[in-house]
Amino acid sequence: MSATKIVLVYQSLLGIYGDRGNAMVLRARLAWRGIDVELAEVEPGEPVPVDGSVYLLGGGEDAAQISAVKYLRADGNLFRAVDAGAVLFAVCAGYQITGKTFTVGDNDEVIEGLGLLDVETRRGSERAVGEILTSWTRPDGAASLITGFENHGGYTYLGADAAPLAKVEVGIGNNGDRTEGAVQGRVVGTYPHGPVLARNPDLADWLLELALGRRLDPLPSGEIDELRQQRVAFVRH
Repeated sequence: MSATKIVLVYQSLLGIYGDRGNAMVLRARLAWRGIDVELAEVEPGEPVPVDGSVYLLGGGEDAAQISAVKYLRADGNLFRAVDAGAVLFAVCAGYQITGKTFTVGDNDEVIEGLGLLDVETRRGSERAVGEILTSWTRPDGAASLITGFENHGGYTYLGADAAPLAKVEVGIGNNGDRTEGAVQGRVVGTYPHGPVLARNPDLADWLLELALGRRLDPLPSGEIDELRQQRVAFVRH
């Protein structure tokens, strides 16, 4: 059986907030279960692999967003991989460019995104900066909390084809409407850094299960559970 491939996309453009840690988390959680895993990193000008299971986009600034869209559109392989059933997990700027349009600069120039999520992003009334805590209902119906740190000036609005990932308890989220992130098929966008998958192992495992098409055995960790409880208590108070 071939290894499960995780593809980290354009870290030179979309890697300024430590979001590459999401790839490290996914790789580790597969390896701890004895599942063969390969991590591929691709930069602009290199072809994006089409045989990945999970693709990761991270945070970046305005110019980097524009460049990333240009390169990804010209390459085309990310679209082909998603069409073939791969999971795409996009954080912050990566989330914004995955949508239909986003704005950049003081003049709020509207830029066409990748169109993989039915969302649009515009400059918000205030910058969202600080800890964010959201409530996420997992596909099995169980409730889970997602913690992270949001830092974005754009506000994202969902269209009919995208569903919110979670409901905001503390923080701004998409646009102040108490929703956070978006899910459309196997494309998932979210704002929190942290990196978010290190802080939220349930979310990491859900992405892996989505990619593999099967449930994974749990990886209990009392230390991680305790740290999460402390963080949640801090944010709530």
